Amino acid sequence: MTSTTTDHNAAHTKKPNPSHFELMVLLVGLVVMYSPTYAYLSEHIWSKEGQGHGPVMLALTLWLFYKRLPELAALPTQSNGQLAWPLLVFSVLIFAFGRSQDFPELETASQMTLISAMVLSYRGTAGWRVVWFPIVFMIFLIPLPNILVQIITAPLKSAVSAVAESLIYHMGLPIGRTGVMLTIGPYNLMVADACAGLNSIFALEAIGVFYLSVMEYRSKLRNGILALLILPISFVSNVIRVIALVLITYYFGDAIGQGFVHEFAGIFLFMIATAFTIGTDSVLGLILAEKHSKRLAQ
Repeated sequence: MTSTTTDHNAAHTKKPNPSHFELMVLLVGLVVMYSPTYAYLSEHIWSKEGQGHGPVMLALTLWLFYKRLPELAALPTQSNGQLAWPLLVFSVLIFAFGRSQDFPELETASQMTLISAMVLSYRGTAGWRVVWFPIVFMIFLIPLPNILVQIITAPLKSAVSAVAESLIYHMGLPIGRTGVMLTIGPYNLMVADACAGLNSIFALEAIGVFYLSVMEYRSKLRNGILALLILPISFVSNVIRVIALVLITYYFGDAIGQGFVHEFAGIFLFMIATAFTIGTDSVLGLILAEKHSKRLAQ
């Protein structure tokens, strides 16, 4: 007599490997589905001052997925339908609601759950663990709600303006401040949203998080400390950007300070933030390595 048992509670079920044709159909479907979303973002969001980081975030997201594709493809094909199908239905509903009601935030966010559903359907929970970071990183593609930007940007601009004014004053230069308006010599310069707003901080946060992913440190302490320091690094970078523009305007005139140099300031900001992040990470590496050596010595 033989007996067989079936585990009805198993979350994962094996399924045949998807053909290249099936994968191409899925990819084309995603492109067709979200092309109008990205067309809208490109025309109405990313084209605005202070929002130009959007295409950069998209490129970084695609690169993160590309780097993890070999590991994902090497996994056995299995399905976690208990999670995949509810996520799929939820994603389509959120996308449809966002599209019909003109909520680009919901349209963009639906990608995260839709891609999660696809991965769970073809590679199960193990597959999602491989690509969880690029999926979560897609949060930086979501446009920030205007009300949130307005609420947080105002105090951020005031803080950046106050710190910049104080530092320039201690350099011995004739500067004054009224709110977010800096007066130096004959020039009146207003600290704009793009120079010290939430969108700028948000973009710099994304760069810091991307850096952590690329470095792939195993030390949770190092990752945790560096993650906490990303926000002050972003703030300091914005202060340096404002100071640089004020000084250039003061010494070389408004035509240069508010001309091509101002346009270059966005790139300069990312360069500063990246340099600070790498420098801070190097210092942390030395400190933590020294502490580890002392523990081994004891």
